[in-house]
Amino acid sequence: MAGKFECYKDKAGEFRFRLKAGNGETILSSEGYKAKSSCTNGIASVQKNCSNPKCFEKTTTSSGAFRFNLKSTNGQVIGTSQSYKSESARDNGIESIARAAVGAKIDDQT
Repeated sequence: MAGKFECYKDKAGEFRFRLKAGNGETILSSEGYKAKSSCTNGIASVQKNCSNPKCFEKTTTSSGAFRFNLKSTNGQVIGTSQSYKSESARDNGIESIARAAVGAKIDDQT
């Protein structure tokens, strides 16, 4: 089921996006961008790279939580996941990115 991208401005005035699954849960968050066009390009990059397993970097936090980064083919981080309690939950989160991102509409909240 397609999710949606929310494009918004943070408290520092930077543009960010978050990808929400069909159930409304945030599954990927971006860094801050100075320009809205850069934020939009980040969304396009998620849609382009989300089906490539090689673009996902699995990580573990110092507190033992599991996370992932979605990277573009040039190695730049496009978005970061929430923290998960197990590796299997993280892996399910990775699988849900493609389902949510492909065909997702952009909700421009700026």
